[in-house]
Amino acid sequence: MTHTSQRPLRVLAAMSGGVDSAVAAARAAEAGHDVTGVHLALSANPQSFRTGARGCCTIEDSRDARRAADVIGIPFYVWDLAERFREDVVEDFVAEYEAGRTPNPCLRCNEKIKFAALLDKALALGFDAVCTGHYATVVLTEDGSRELHRASDMAKDQSYVLGVLDEKQLAHAMFPLGDTLTTKDEIRAEAEARGLAVAKKPDSHDICFIADGDTQGFLADRLGGRAEGDILDESGTKLGTHDGAFGFTIGQRKGLRIGRPAADGKPRYVLDISPVNNTVTVGPVEALDVTSLTAIKPRWCGTPPVGPGTYTAQLRAHGGETEAGAELVDGTLHVTFTEPVRGVAPGQAVVLYDGTRVVGSATIATTARRETVSSPS
Repeated sequence: MTHTSQRPLRVLAAMSGGVDSAVAAARAAEAGHDVTGVHLALSANPQSFRTGARGCCTIEDSRDARRAADVIGIPFYVWDLAERFREDVVEDFVAEYEAGRTPNPCLRCNEKIKFAALLDKALALGFDAVCTGHYATVVLTEDGSRELHRASDMAKDQSYVLGVLDEKQLAHAMFPLGDTLTTKDEIRAEAEARGLAVAKKPDSHDICFIADGDTQGFLADRLGGRAEGDILDESGTKLGTHDGAFGFTIGQRKGLRIGRPAADGKPRYVLDISPVNNTVTVGPVEALDVTSLTAIKPRWCGTPPVGPGTYTAQLRAHGGETEAGAELVDGTLHVTFTEPVRGVAPGQAVVLYDGTRVVGSATIATTARRETVSSPS
């Protein structure tokens, strides 16, 4: 159990309807804690979200969570957080794309919903901790503070999307799956042995609030239709047109609709997105090499670092680590990479690690490339 308290706690288990959160709730109850299950209703109209098992916002998911709670033998409630979710996650997602940035809605949901709205409500009701099925660990240090660390199994580690949690939130977070070296198949086997019907339920993927997985169509519906603009090369020469700059992400290769091949015959990638003049700039893959970046809105999992330091940085949820130097200057995080990295987009999170410990997270604002500098607004 990742929460280090010896006494039984009053625990609110967030149950999405999936296998991980069900097993986490079961483990918390088995450890002797007083557990109550809660499913978060995040859509005002759940039928409009995914059907089946691909998301975490459906009527079926709510029923699956209730059945799991019944088997575990814990009380169960559904809490309506749809309005908060719409404001803090969905509208933020749309606004970020409109501004030419690439957001991570799962990270925002953890920050604003699961460990802000949900945790605040739980504490107000007298609960000691919120339990989720995330793969990460909370470590109690000798001085009584708490640290967030990677899961024991790096293959399933989810600490990247939890890097927005501060020490106060970590003090009330419980991740029962984080410190066990078990494969997903073993988690499913454990669920089956516990009699949980979700044992064979597929994992959720994609963005839970986009019903058909068509992100570009979702954004077009909310940003007033598709506004045609130009696709340019690095010199500013027009290569083609697009139906809306918001439909592209840095590093994208497919769907560019460039009429003629480049002079060198090599594929082109999205280098920059400018919502101001509705242009998309493309170039060779080498032009994606980012040597440094600045990031804003830092959130620290403990005491903020002082002065320059050497860390490893992770730039996407399922990406690898890269060595980097970082320093906080006047509230802005400056990160310089030992080796260039690719596919870095403003709006993404950069999460710093010291070994397995999560130092903190910040939102990428600008990137500098080996030859050119990109500073999207």
